[in-house]
Amino acid sequence: MASSPTTNQAGTETELLSKKELQQLMVQALQHDLPVENLLWHDAQTTPYECDGLTAYRQRPLLVALPETEAQAAAVLRTCQNLGVPVVARGAGTGLSGGAMPHERGVTLSLARFNRIVAVDANSRTARVQCGVRNLAISEAAAPLGLYYAPDPSSQIACTIGGNVAENSGGVHCLKYGLTLHNVLRVRGLTAAGDVVEFGSEALDVPGYDLLSVVVGSEGLLAVVTEVTVRLTPKPALARCIMASFDDVRTAGHAVAAVIAAGIIPAGLEMMDKPMTAAAEDYVHAGYDLDAAAILLCESDGTMDEVEEEIARMQQVLRDAGATRLAVSQNEAERLRFWSGRKNAFPASGRISPDYMCMDSTIPRARLADMLEAIGQMERKYQLRCCNVFHAGDGNLHPLILFNANNPDELHRAELFGADILETSVAMGGTVTGEHGVGVEKLSSMCVQFTAAELAQMHALKAAFDPSGILNPGKAVPTLHRCAEYGKVVVKNNQPRFPELARF
Repeated sequence: MASSPTTNQAGTETELLSKKELQQLMVQALQHDLPVENLLWHDAQTTPYECDGLTAYRQRPLLVALPETEAQAAAVLRTCQNLGVPVVARGAGTGLSGGAMPHERGVTLSLARFNRIVAVDANSRTARVQCGVRNLAISEAAAPLGLYYAPDPSSQIACTIGGNVAENSGGVHCLKYGLTLHNVLRVRGLTAAGDVVEFGSEALDVPGYDLLSVVVGSEGLLAVVTEVTVRLTPKPALARCIMASFDDVRTAGHAVAAVIAAGIIPAGLEMMDKPMTAAAEDYVHAGYDLDAAAILLCESDGTMDEVEEEIARMQQVLRDAGATRLAVSQNEAERLRFWSGRKNAFPASGRISPDYMCMDSTIPRARLADMLEAIGQMERKYQLRCCNVFHAGDGNLHPLILFNANNPDELHRAELFGADILETSVAMGGTVTGEHGVGVEKLSSMCVQFTAAELAQMHALKAAFDPSGILNPGKAVPTLHRCAEYGKVVVKNNQPRFPELARF
């Protein structure tokens, strides 16, 4: 599929317009696609869309379009493609990597009004929902049937299923129940040209390539999601949580490995370090051990007999691994209290710092303690505090770097700190992202993990779906030019290659 001459010519012509002239052109053009009240272009209207959960980087869009139907969204996409104008799809804006940050000469396509639960089927254990439906709303709709939607990111009360698909979101229970990819059967969406396209199926298999696994986690670069069919899970009869204290982070890291080595797959296995538990305890009063260097939250769910047996096994493993204190939830209220601090880790951090930068990388479980010690050294190096919370069961890290964005030097040091964490993760055999996506935050760090050839393949895939390049441009996959500027690529004989990891 190739770009049409009309699109190329229109894109060239719009590049010559001033931002104000382009805005006037787009408002006039999109009034044919949407009622005028569904278009926002004045500064006071577009400012709320200037960033997502990564507030360190802000940019107002040219305008915001709020379609209410798939046909309207398709019309907006066709108009933007014909005029060569970028489109950034947006859900609730809770993402933490800048994936929904607007393009200053582009249209932000808000899908907030796609908020209808189309069907919940008890027999097939599925729900068909529009992309703007909140994650938690799916479980609320399925609750009368004894079902729920398993992926539970911390922002589940606000984040939308379309955004979850874009980022392949996880949550504290992803160790047992998987990420978004493992709980989605079908995705319906629109191409950059406004054509309807479907990925996956409610059947066991579909012919051809498995493009569902390509689109989930593609961060809005390949298609605009409009509807999702998710797999529902029977609500367990019982769930109990162990809160285990450790006097050393290395001991806590080894305990995580010991639980998995024992053949136990907890419903949730989370780690929080001392600064994080202090911030969370001050916020929600979860009953955390403030003397512990680290705490683990280990949950078991299933039938009553299954849970009692697994809780007993985990307690023994944790004692043998060096736990200094164990507390087991005795009822549902106490279980939720144990989890409340972990679920509110991000707002708790926001109470003790003007700003925070939440990193997201993944390392082998055996390196958890090494990573915590490395982050401690980075705190001293960059002179910034960091609170740590991990999806310990699968090695997904969420260090929260605390800084003041109004201080340019602190922002710069926070960026260096974050890049150091990501590069250290790669050096330890991990990856630069776990569930938050790359967005704009991790673009340069992608240059460290992937070769020039691999990045070229990613750009080729993008071009196959979006030949005109209008969907969320400048996100997720860096150009080789950017990598060269970052200093992580060497050009020799016109063939770019990546050097050994360089440290800051």
